[in-house]
Amino acid sequence: MSAQHHPVDDEQLPPEITRALTRAVRLEWLTIGTLAVTVILVFLVLGNSQAMKTAWVEDLLSFIPPIAFLVGVRITRRPATAKHPFGHHRSVGMAHLVSATALLVMGTYLIVDSGSKLITVEHPSIGGIQLFGTTVWLGWLMIGVLVVTGIPPVILGRMKLKLATPLHNKVLFADADMNKADWMTSAAATAGVIGIGLGWWWADAVAAIVIAVSILRDGITNLRAAVAGLADARPTTVDNKEPHPLNADVDAFLRQLEWARVGAARVRDEGQVFQVEGFVVPRTPDVATPDRLDAARKQLLALDWKIRDVVLIPVNTLPRVLEAEEFEGHSH
Repeated sequence: MSAQHHPVDDEQLPPEITRALTRAVRLEWLTIGTLAVTVILVFLVLGNSQAMKTAWVEDLLSFIPPIAFLVGVRITRRPATAKHPFGHHRSVGMAHLVSATALLVMGTYLIVDSGSKLITVEHPSIGGIQLFGTTVWLGWLMIGVLVVTGIPPVILGRMKLKLATPLHNKVLFADADMNKADWMTSAAATAGVIGIGLGWWWADAVAAIVIAVSILRDGITNLRAAVAGLADARPTTVDNKEPHPLNADVDAFLRQLEWARVGAARVRDEGQVFQVEGFVVPRTPDVATPDRLDAARKQLLALDWKIRDVVLIPVNTLPRVLEAEEFEGHSH
């Protein structure tokens, strides 16, 4: 007799989600290629500008989210095993944590470094270079590189944002959000370079601090979200602003079971997928049969592709944490 197949035993995704994931992977590889060119170009025109150096460091940090996404996605494809019975979906959350920590640490360092330049009243200078026998102010090259390299990340970021929500991938969302705001880095660095050209020595350090604060803000926002996810907080939308709609959908499904008096669930965000631990109070003890529980479990699995695993438990009363007002009085 062949073993019964359970959805949790494989990592198959719906066709439309597989296509979205494939596209996201391609965008991240394109991002890495674009960043490689950007890092080289910015390095060639760094000069003595603190703002340019900070923008260059941000470009280096921008490698972390796409790499974390690609590694996380690859690991999640590994099937569940006896050693890892829940699969490897937490790798997305761990990748999110690594990205956020790197942004937080480097953002803090850059604020201190740039702030020290401001305190010590350091006067940066930008000289000229010889191009085709003509002396050209290096600042013009800096501005040109900043403008050219600042456009692709914004376009890529908007494309990734469209995929982050259906994939429920917070690493992809964080990367897209950073890319979308990269024009601010280019604008700030450009302002710093122009400030040096006008003789405003402080403009360069101030621009560097603005860029560093942006990096730090991204780090703090993503660190909070990553820690909350790994600490089994209630699942939220990909932007971490609202409770995820599936929380309510799962509870509504359990409450409408004809043989149940009341029901509610604890939902755990595993990275891209959810695990559901449902509790139902049956009308009478005899109605919570294995067949009914299994049928309800399969219906929950079919509710949304993100619901990866479901455990249903018949109980006399709901766990205290679930005894909220919205669950009281919902008897059929």
